[in-house]
Amino acid sequence: MRLGSAIAQRYGTSEIVGRIMALREVGLATASDFLEPTLRALMPDPSCVIDMDVGAARLARAVRDREAVGVFGDYDVDGACASALMADVLRELGCVVHTHIPDRMTEGYGPNAPALLSLVERGASLVVCVDCGTAASDILSCLDGRADIVVIDHHKSEGAPPQILATINPNRPECASGLGGLCAAGLSFVTAVAMVRDLRRSGWFADGRAAPDLMRQLDLVALATVCDVMPLTGLNRAFVTQGLRIMGKHARLGLSTLLGVAGVQSAPSAFSCGYALGPRINAGGRIAEADLGLRLLLSEDKDDAQWIAERLDAINRKRQDVEASILDRAMEQAEEQCAAGRAVILLASKEWHVGVVGIVAGRVKEKFNRPTLIGAELDDGVVKGSGRSVPGIDLGSAVIAAREAGLLKTGGGHAMAAGFSLATEDIPALHTFLNDRLVAAAQRPATTVLEIDAAITSGGATTELAKDLGRLAPFGNGNEEPLLVLTHVRVVRADRIGKDGATLRVLLEGEGRSAVKALLFRAGDSSLAAALEDRARPLLHVAGWLRAESWNGRETATFFVHDAAFAR
Repeated sequence: MRLGSAIAQRYGTSEIVGRIMALREVGLATASDFLEPTLRALMPDPSCVIDMDVGAARLARAVRDREAVGVFGDYDVDGACASALMADVLRELGCVVHTHIPDRMTEGYGPNAPALLSLVERGASLVVCVDCGTAASDILSCLDGRADIVVIDHHKSEGAPPQILATINPNRPECASGLGGLCAAGLSFVTAVAMVRDLRRSGWFADGRAAPDLMRQLDLVALATVCDVMPLTGLNRAFVTQGLRIMGKHARLGLSTLLGVAGVQSAPSAFSCGYALGPRINAGGRIAEADLGLRLLLSEDKDDAQWIAERLDAINRKRQDVEASILDRAMEQAEEQCAAGRAVILLASKEWHVGVVGIVAGRVKEKFNRPTLIGAELDDGVVKGSGRSVPGIDLGSAVIAAREAGLLKTGGGHAMAAGFSLATEDIPALHTFLNDRLVAAAQRPATTVLEIDAAITSGGATTELAKDLGRLAPFGNGNEEPLLVLTHVRVVRADRIGKDGATLRVLLEGEGRSAVKALLFRAGDSSLAAALEDRARPLLHVAGWLRAESWNGRETATFFVHDAAFAR
């Protein structure tokens, strides 16, 4: 491929990396921004978002007048990060800030009148709703004449925006900003930039007042962008790249403490955000105190941060137990629905905990490659749940359409995830509606098709290639870690290691007796583990990820196994 070769020559990458970039539609002119994404090159004019100038001006006025501001956020990672960012910046600028994260069980998703009114009663004359509010027009009206409201949200809405001061949401149908892939924390950062710009233009900083260091907030933006599964392209790529560098400086006490509790010893990465930090911050909102994550992110006391981090770690372990108790039954029912030809999997039970249904939906979706909605039936005859989708199937729009059709009490989300509630007796009608609307999902293969980026020999699996592939990071939605295939290899050694022997360590040998060390996590008694442990030593093609690792100052390459097939 000529473009891949041109990229490799101009930017000093391997041919494999150049080809991968070309296949991901990175052009010669944009390769520099892909490999070294910066806000200077990729940050848009905030004014391109509808209502941004109005909302930013109102926030700037709150700073100039030393107003108290209420921040109402969602109970997930994005909501906690967006809330922490807004609270941190506004407090640094001299505002008193009151925060509220709703309890999933007693308050549900999104703004509610008692909580909004409590913020006003505490003195807030401006309320900022982050990661929620777009679909809460009726509820927000409770503050008419009592406080101004600015919504900073990214969830889709097919109706008119709330009748409030500003709804900053690039996914409003009439917004042409092209920033619909930002999470709420990313959008809050852009809003903070616009607010500081307004203050600077008005001369607020002219008399020696210090402008806030907004760049230090990018650790929150990076964490939220990864955990909310936003596409890691364009501006998001710059947010995450720069934000991980900020996180690596360990300046935010709460995140630094949580990294330690989670056992993350290497430099923070998108992987550690998604699998170490995110689940723990989310855990509080799922099955315990909803505001623990926000409190940790804003903590400035070492003992307090340690206590919260350990508490979140313990809650996350409990969450894992609750999830495991649900998952097997959910998998059985999902298999039955797939066998019946359903395009969408929809499950609900009185025995399931509402705080973990979203995680279960994600696991079921991964196994069956179908949009999946999982609900918990509550005592009042209402089902509350979460959904997860597959690439190319817009679940958020379908859920919104179901709500507008009268099938849901509440519902909203974005393309890859959604939340909903409905009466138990309406579950069959909702399932029919979603199957009809998302019928294209029925044509997807029963399992996810592996999309291989390159095939290499064991001799080609070098530390140099692993480091070169690392230049394509951060990896995630829209920029998956390159999946490679080691061709024609045999396992010459296999050992069980780790707790309960759950990890399989193998040595893969190819032609010329060149060998590659490899690991398979969650090996258990899977057919994949059996193939790797087969003493007959069959010839295999092994799919996985090649990563550079450092130990005692020495860098080596390790292949992380994802799948395998018998070579013919």
